Amino acid sequence: MKIYTRTGDTGETSLFGGQRLPKSHLRIEAYGTVDELNSYIGLIRDNTTDEAVRSTLKSIQHTLFTIGSHLATENSQSPYVPEITDNHITVLETAMDEMDESLPALKNFILPGGHTVVSYCHIARCVCRRAERRVVALGLDNEVPAILIRYLNRLSDYFFVLARKIAQDLDAEEVIWKTA
Repeated sequence: MKIYTRTGDTGETSLFGGQRLPKSHLRIEAYGTVDELNSYIGLIRDNTTDEAVRSTLKSIQHTLFTIGSHLATENSQSPYVPEITDNHITVLETAMDEMDESLPALKNFILPGGHTVVSYCHIARCVCRRAERRVVALGLDNEVPAILIRYLNRLSDYFFVLARKIAQDLDAEEVIWKTA
């Protein structure tokens, strides 16, 4: 099977179900940003040796593919699109609570950096926030399940906590933001 179809050569792409949209359409931008986020998660997963974190990240990647399928379907309630549930959010919250137990209380803003993997987590957090904004914008005029927005919101929090936990585990400096 060839990977190229030539059907997108005119600047349009197909949603699940066959509807054609311009590649600049907000729906395409939303699921494209989720796909970009998924790629950064792969980068984090490939650069950490903590098997529990790697497992959680792989699960998140599967969930993001499901979210992408919702966004790539005009009617996201299609019986062919797997459901996102509150349990997906609970997994993130539980992981954050477990990581938070060993982290010092956060009293200031911190700057991204300190170690390459920590920086990757902050990039993923920022891309996740952008994905969330795109999905919120799409939801202004289109049907978007509210749980997708909640999941992305919680996921960006997860990457912030993960960045702090990895910094702690690697004994990397956590730089506090100071006003000029």
